[in-house]
Amino acid sequence: MAQFEAPGAGRTFHALPSQAAGAPPRGVTVLHFGQPGARPKAYLQAGLHADEFPGMLVLRHLAAHLAEAAARGDILGEVVVVPQANPIGLTQHESGFLLGRFETASGRNFNRDYPDLAAQAAGALDGQLGPDAEANVAVIRAAMGAALERIDPPDELAALRKTLMGLAYDADIVLDLHADNEALLHLYLGTPLWPGAADLAAEVDARAVLLAEVSGGNPFDEACGGPWWELAKRFPDAAIPPACLSATVELRSNDDVDDGLARGDAAALLRFLQRRGVVKGEAGTLPRLLCEATPLDAMQQMRAPVDGLVNYRARLGDMVHSGEVVAEIIDPLGDVTPVLATTDGVLFARHSQKYAWAGKVIGKIAGAVPLPERTGLLLTE
Repeated sequence: MAQFEAPGAGRTFHALPSQAAGAPPRGVTVLHFGQPGARPKAYLQAGLHADEFPGMLVLRHLAAHLAEAAARGDILGEVVVVPQANPIGLTQHESGFLLGRFETASGRNFNRDYPDLAAQAAGALDGQLGPDAEANVAVIRAAMGAALERIDPPDELAALRKTLMGLAYDADIVLDLHADNEALLHLYLGTPLWPGAADLAAEVDARAVLLAEVSGGNPFDEACGGPWWELAKRFPDAAIPPACLSATVELRSNDDVDDGLARGDAAALLRFLQRRGVVKGEAGTLPRLLCEATPLDAMQQMRAPVDGLVNYRARLGDMVHSGEVVAEIIDPLGDVTPVLATTDGVLFARHSQKYAWAGKVIGKIAGAVPLPERTGLLLTE
């Protein structure tokens, strides 16, 4: 990884508390480009769910581009890149597979329960905000940083959450790279960020954009972006913009670790950073946006009604209609049970394991009309 070393580039290692006496500490390796404190600041990470691999390769290629830009003096802002954000999950091997979505010791999802900085910083902001949006942003970032400093992590996972938030909370742009089980590229965004983030969706060739102010569980991207619109509600007389464009970028399927795809995705992210003034360079003509943004509570989570083999009748990218048979659950010794679309929309995700049990999510359809059952926790756990 010596190719990432260049003038204006560097790396740091953030150790986590050791969980066993005498064991070497695990930690997060962070790549830095540009001058600390320069604006705009962009933070990009991959592998928070440690078994979602494509983003790790994408950020390797992006870091190489950024090192070249740093050597030319072309980093205008600050860029922080974490290609492997979850050293805990990377050690969880079982039966020949890496299991990196949940911490095995506790069962907790690595991408949930991040600090609620709006709640923790609000008290310090009383009487401190006014009509100057730029000044308010600086005051709020300082209050959020102080709130983070007060957190005393009780365990290694909490320390990881604090470490990652400490790197990202004050960024203008936060992109958390994930991958679905079998999917087209799609984004999760805070509703107040749309249509301002349409350039991101167009540049990365997103086929679905799912919007929610609160999706439930406080995942990483919402923990970074959500405080801005929550504080705007708490202090309606103050000028508080959505100062952090935070998004979860789902880079297709977990198994799409492909150097050609990764190079293309890295080039798209570089162009996005150029458009946003983080990196100097000509990004060219913005590609056409290929989808409409739709509410997350309008996304149907197709669930198997019974146990059995899964036979999909629709392909990824197909437009399906309410009442249409999208899949069948086949009992090898019995019946065939249809699974119907309950909305009109694009089938953008399926499950690669072709066996289901009652209640298992086997597909996702991006619809436009909120569904009555879509309340509470809107993300697949």
